Amino acid sequence: MDILVIEDDPRVARIVERALNESGHQAKTAADGPEGLDQAASGIFDVIVLDVMLPEMDGLNVCREMRRQGIRTPVILLTARDAVSDRVRGLDAGADDYLVKPFALEELLARVRALGRRQSDANPNEQLQVGDLVLDLSTREAHRDSQVLPLTAKEFSLLRYLMRNTGRVLTKDQITDHVWGYDSEAASNVVEIYIHYLRDKVDRGFARPLIRTVRGVGYVMKE
Repeated sequence: MDILVIEDDPRVARIVERALNESGHQAKTAADGPEGLDQAASGIFDVIVLDVMLPEMDGLNVCREMRRQGIRTPVILLTARDAVSDRVRGLDAGADDYLVKPFALEELLARVRALGRRQSDANPNEQLQVGDLVLDLSTREAHRDSQVLPLTAKEFSLLRYLMRNTGRVLTKDQITDHVWGYDSEAASNVVEIYIHYLRDKVDRGFARPLIRTVRGVGYVMKE
């Protein structure tokens, strides 16, 4: 996922950015409220990690302004204040989650993944399409060249993730975290097994394969 980190403390920003990148995300940072708001308006981010105490424009006002502008990207607020009233103000400003400093990086990463999954499921009537392959998110059905492709629940989740990231190479770790979850005890070869299952249904019998292997890296969906 593409993550925007709006944090004025350079040390904290570097630590969070590094942790996100090492987990397979693509993180970008902003050092103050106005810069963060400008970047958020680009619409390219899946989740925003937003510090409350920022120079020029604090995090609560940044969040309020994002919502006023129609920016619906999920927001995790970071703050040293843990009173109930502070959490209520943050959520009322439009935040989706709230994490108190100091926090464990593992918890932040898990919350980022959870918000990313929630955002992916926010529009259940959406259809995804790559070439002649169509995935209907409301009926959970896949069609290719008018042929219905029966999918199990995990095959559907994997195909949806690949199609949402068309053209982007996804590592096995990224796929495992997104489809099987942060605390999954899935076997190390589970991704290869399910990619094989999907290829049997999506690509077998068709002239042009859509699921490609990038050796030493992972997999990519493209025409």
